[in-house]
Amino acid sequence: MSDLVEHGKLYIGGELVDPAGPDTLDVISPHTEQLIGRVPHATRADVDRAVTAARTSFDSGVWAATPLEERIAVVTRIKDAFAVRSEEIAKVISAENGTPYTSGVMVQALAAMLVWDAALTVARDFPFEERRDGLLGPLLIRREPAGVVAAVVPWNVPQFTAAAKLAPALLAGCSVVLKVSPETPLDAYLLADIATEAGLPPGVLSILPADREVSEYLVGHPGVDKVSFTGSVAAGKRVMEVAARNLSRVTLELGGKSAAVILPDADLDAAVAGITPFAWMINGQACVAQTRILAPRSRYDEIAERFAAAAGALTVGDPLDPATELGPLVTRRQQQRSLDYIALGQQEGAKILAGGGVPSDRPTGWYVEPTLFGDVTPAMRIAREEIFGPVICLLPYEDEAEAVRIANDSEYGLSGSVWTADTDHGIDLARRVRTGTYSVNTFSIDMLGPFGGYKNSGIGREFGPEGFGEYLEHKMIHLPAGA
Repeated sequence: MSDLVEHGKLYIGGELVDPAGPDTLDVISPHTEQLIGRVPHATRADVDRAVTAARTSFDSGVWAATPLEERIAVVTRIKDAFAVRSEEIAKVISAENGTPYTSGVMVQALAAMLVWDAALTVARDFPFEERRDGLLGPLLIRREPAGVVAAVVPWNVPQFTAAAKLAPALLAGCSVVLKVSPETPLDAYLLADIATEAGLPPGVLSILPADREVSEYLVGHPGVDKVSFTGSVAAGKRVMEVAARNLSRVTLELGGKSAAVILPDADLDAAVAGITPFAWMINGQACVAQTRILAPRSRYDEIAERFAAAAGALTVGDPLDPATELGPLVTRRQQQRSLDYIALGQQEGAKILAGGGVPSDRPTGWYVEPTLFGDVTPAMRIAREEIFGPVICLLPYEDEAEAVRIANDSEYGLSGSVWTADTDHGIDLARRVRTGTYSVNTFSIDMLGPFGGYKNSGIGREFGPEGFGEYLEHKMIHLPAGA
């Protein structure tokens, strides 16, 4: 993306229209710190237009009353377009948020395509209507679309999180207003092209780039029935507070401070190779990142040495270079946040085993070295707070009971993993960790299973039948005897 990309219109109700106001959003490259794009900044008036379009389309039944087979056909075309345009989408996102192009293709575009595909699989067999014997007679249980959805997505994995909301919402029959991050609005225009070409009816989808103030206005709009939000805990609490004014249904996918537990019998080669990419994934800007590595004290020195070497071996550089494994953080603000936490960790008494600053060969761009802290205790702020940068904590433990206590000693509960030679024992440990997603000797998020968090990591689930159900209301119809 060497040329400036400018969009002068907003995608409202399935059409590109003039914005209501003159303000724009500048997109700055995290790598060059140069302007690479400009789009309109949506206003409250634009939100009103988008919600009205969604409300009209939903209430008319133009999409909600469309047979499921036809909705599946449209969404299948969206999914197929992601497969065809994955490289184009990944390059745009990499330029916007600094995610390395190689993982950008995998995480940002192809994974988004898998989300669309998985939602299609769920929809084909979902029990939208079923009969049940009640205490007072036969019942017909219906699951109907929730209505108008406000979907708010972050900048770190914009198309993945958008798909997590759009795919089930559209297949359920909802109309959607998608609010995208001001840091990453350019890829949203590719999504708009795809949705239009797929044949979504007018009014069903709008896409608005805007700041937090406009986002809050959307979340609190009386025309919205359901809110689905991905972002920070603080923002999630505010979303819930604002949405509560209208009793809008809410799904929140929030932060994490996930623990990777290495048991004494683990194969360290496999553990280090398996954890490293998912500790520093998306430049450390991932809610599911394995940011706490728990090591048995009996093998602590060996594990520390191996992870320090792994961190030092990560290739840092231009996110569009296929060799890059860790790129710049999305904004100068995020860069400074990580550097502040690195200084805090040192003040708290933790020891830097790798990284710890700005790469000497990267004077331009919002880079931070892949950093590993050793001698971290559970009480330290670097072990408790979500840094959202390439800063990982290595914590020693004495026995397995203490490892589980440390893993659970967090306000978060989103992800985690265990590494052991005994898979059955790993599964047993997984049952004792209070977190929404867990992996044994691997790390993954499966789009056919429920994804979400315990505690402050969120409310509700995405993916699988459980996530699909978040976009449906349940109706009970009492039938006469013998019906």
